[in-house]
Amino acid sequence: MCTDKDKIFADKEYMNIIKDLIINETVLKMKEYRQHFNISCFDHCLFVSYNSYLICKKHNLDYKSVARAGLLHDLFLYDWRKRQNGRKGHHAFTHGNTALENAMKITNLNEREKDIIKKHMWPVTLDIPRYKETFVITCVDKIIAILESRIL
Repeated sequence: MCTDKDKIFADKEYMNIIKDLIINETVLKMKEYRQHFNISCFDHCLFVSYNSYLICKKHNLDYKSVARAGLLHDLFLYDWRKRQNGRKGHHAFTHGNTALENAMKITNLNEREKDIIKKHMWPVTLDIPRYKETFVITCVDKIIAILESRIL
């Protein structure tokens, strides 16, 4: 798994796919929130996005949708460790929907991207992914989270 931001930012094809998102002020706000240990929500999403992009590209899947949805999959913009602002439900079960709502405010999403963002917490949630790309993001998200807790 690649967690080298210099390498990620040097990948011109990948950067071209996410160029409008990577400069979006709402997406950049993810840098203000800690995801796992010392990793920001933005960096976590970048790592999930890029690694999923590489896997899907290698296997002739929709790597463009994966790159974009991966960057947005945790666009919830709150400290998930605290219950604030009347937030209801447990974060693990609700943040996919919150991220989807937030993503739809800043960009047009295709059905695959919506599925990826909404259902990336399967099997924690019972919302079964519809696309192979959603399964890729789901698995990569968990692997990156483990890496972030262990070595990054």
